[in-house]
Amino acid sequence: MFNIIWKNKKGMSLVESIVAMLLLSAAVIAIMTLQPTAWMAGGKADHTGRAVMVLHREMMAQEALIMNPCNTVTTGTVNKTVYAGSQSTAQQGDMTFNVQTTITAVSGSTNAWRVTITVSWPLNTTGVTDNLLVTRQEYFRYPDGCT
Repeated sequence: MFNIIWKNKKGMSLVESIVAMLLLSAAVIAIMTLQPTAWMAGGKADHTGRAVMVLHREMMAQEALIMNPCNTVTTGTVNKTVYAGSQSTAQQGDMTFNVQTTITAVSGSTNAWRVTITVSWPLNTTGVTDNLLVTRQEYFRYPDGCT
């Protein structure tokens, strides 16, 4: 019985080799067509991640400002340009973000404000948005009082 199975010991033919190379080429080309999509998705994730970092930094700064009873809270909308590198001017390869901060007083409360921050960038005008409800807290007063 084993004699029948192992009888043909010629190896692969030229036709089989060409078919194998064609199948391998088709698989490599199919994978290569996915590369630009992966680059675009990676770029979008990078921009969104940097925007969320800027959003978080702005949110924490506004919260610290409002929580201190020594500071005056100005309601309204403020627009500014921020760079991902946290510098006052753009550095080489830095990303520019537009930050819109809206502070409104919460109705029915004399000591609470709603902070809404939207961070957008040139490729995404919708951007990312977050809201925060902030109240005054005596523990955030300067140690030596308001100066």
